Parts: sequence; structure tokens; C-alpha cells
Amino acid sequence: MMRTRAPGRICLFGDHQDYLGLPVIACAIDRFITVEGNLNQHDQLHIELPDLGTSPNIKLHQEAVKPGDHLQSAVNVLLNKGYSINQGAEVSIQGNVPINAGLSSSSAMTVAWVHWLLKAYDDADAWSPEQIAELAYQAEVVEQQASGGRMDQYTSAYGGVVYIETEKQGAITELTSLQKHMIDTQVALIIGVSGIPKQTDALLKKIKDQALEAVAIVKKAFPKFDLKAALVHEYDQYQTLLPASLKSIFYAALKNHQLTQQAAQELRKDAPDLTRLGGLMNEHHQVLRDNLKITVPRIDAMIEAALNTGALGAKIVGSGGGGSICAWVAQENQQAIEKALIKAGAVEVAAVQISPGTLEL
Repeated sequence: MMRTRAPGRICLFGDHQDYLGLPVIACAIDRFITVEGNLNQHDQLHIELPDLGTSPNIKLHQEAVKPGDHLQSAVNVLLNKGYSINQGAEVSIQGNVPINAGLSSSSAMTVAWVHWLLKAYDDADAWSPEQIAELAYQAEVVEQQASGGRMDQYTSAYGGVVYIETEKQGAITELTSLQKHMIDTQVALIIGVSGIPKQTDALLKKIKDQALEAVAIVKKAFPKFDLKAALVHEYDQYQTLLPASLKSIFYAALKNHQLTQQAAQELRKDAPDLTRLGGLMNEHHQVLRDNLKITVPRIDAMIEAALNTGALGAKIVGSGGGGSICAWVAQENQQAIEKALIKAGAVEVAAVQISPGTLEL
């Protein structure tokens, strides 16, 4: 029996930035998707997905995929890369990452699945996090022409807290001080699941298309414009070029990039100031709520409840339209904040630990 496991993730800073090639800061959490199975002599991969109540059969050759068919897509990508997937298998995939909740259950599944396929069919003794992450990204985004970026797959593969320069393959900086400092200062990271399914594909595509349109308009007038180098105070210089429908989207790209850089600077310290990071998280959420408008009333109520009960910072997690929130809380306030989140409508609340990335079990 071969087993692999990959964690879900929280985006701490940089939501709706990775598809623009801008950096993000994310962390893997101790909620996992596990793939286990054996090879056999059949001519297909039979997959049991008990969490979804389905049992798909995956072909051993390239097959056209429908959106969301990450399992066949991963097989296609590996075959295109020259891997030999030449015999069948009986496989089970399940886990405890809340589904459709903004915590990257699908990317954790894809990363764990790619890792399992490599273990089952490749002769190498080990595979780097970058190799697994890039194959999963190719399967989940490129092969399916989806709207996302590299954040989810790379965070799940690498684990820990990572700063990802998303326009470059494998440009990862591990930010190692946060986890120890949270323990030293008795600060917990909690998630609150709203129970409202997020709207990944439609919402991501809409905002991505609008953001890219805004950047294209600015670049037409200013050919040397570089989104990665642009500053928030320069917004007034550019916003007159944009139609009203794109102004807020463009501002959000500038502001969220600035907040991510400020958070990265703090997280590179041996003892990052969690109160300051909480304030930056609050600012980030306000941009996501007011400029990108990706929240819903229950998410807003959960954020307000967490902050009113003493959270250091809180924000929506995921593409929006539902999903989850995360919050930094002093452990002395944790129980009260968890109760407040349940009262505000959360269907699940839990403290999570920062987790290692994908591994063999």
C-alpha cells in the first residue's frame, strides 16, 4: 500500500494576486488529503472518493478533461512529461480539509495525487517540492485553462509559511520564524468555516479579467508601467485612464501588493510583531471586502465577531463568495472568539497548526 498526504492552506496575504504574477504569503495547515492505493493488472485507475460519494475511473492514456477533473488532468500532464503510467491501480482519496471552503481541498488533493503517481510510476527515489508543485499547477491550472495561480499547489507541496513570487517557477522563500513566535507569544491561528460554498471559477475569472484589462489600459498609456513596482500613492496618476468599473479593481491590486510586501518585511524578522501583522491582515480584508467585493454577509458577520471579541486580525480566506475566515487570536481569548464565530454563523471553528508539506506515509 502506497500512501501520500498533502495539506490544505491559508492565504495570509495576497488573495487575488497570484494570477497577476504578484507575490503571496500563505501557510499550510494541519488539515490533509491522503491518497492510498496499490497497483494492479487492470487497464485503468479506479478511484474511491468517499468524501464526495463518487468512484471515477481514470484512463491510462491522455483523455479530454472537463473543468475540475484534476485526477485525469494530472495523468495527462505526467504522460506529456514522459512518465510511464502503464498499469492500473485501486486508490482511495479522502481527508479532513473542508470542501469548497477556501482552504484548497482540491489543490491538496492534486498535490497528493501527483505525489502518489510519481511514487507509483517513477523510478526516482525522491521528488522535490518544486517538482510536485509545478506538476500539480500544470494539472490544475494550465491543462484546464483555469484562472488561478501557483499559490495553492506550491504552499501544499512546500508546507510551512512561504513567500511565493508567483510569476517565477519555484521562487519560494520559507518564512520560518512565525510558527515558533506564535508558540512563544501564545497566539493561535483559527479558522471559521461559513458553510457557504465559495464561488472559485466564476469569481476568479471575473476579477482576473477585470484586473488584467485595467493593467493593459495603463500599460498602453505608460509602456514602462510595471505592476510589481507600482505604488499605491501612484493610483491617482493612473485611475483617470480607467472606466469606473475597473478603478476599484486596479486600486486593490496596488494596495494588496503593498500590504503583502509590508507583511513579508515583518515576517522576515526573528520576532515578528503579531499585532502589526494583525492590523495588516485587517487592512487586507477591507480591500477584499470593499474594493473586490468578494465577501458575503455571513463572512462579514464572522469577521466583525472575531475582531469585536479581541482577535488581533481576521480576513476572508479563498477566492470569495463564501468559504472561510482566518484569525490570529491570543490564546486567552481563543475560546470566547470561537463561541462568537459560532454565534455569527460559522458551521465549524478550529485552531490549526502550521504544517509540513506533502510527504509519503
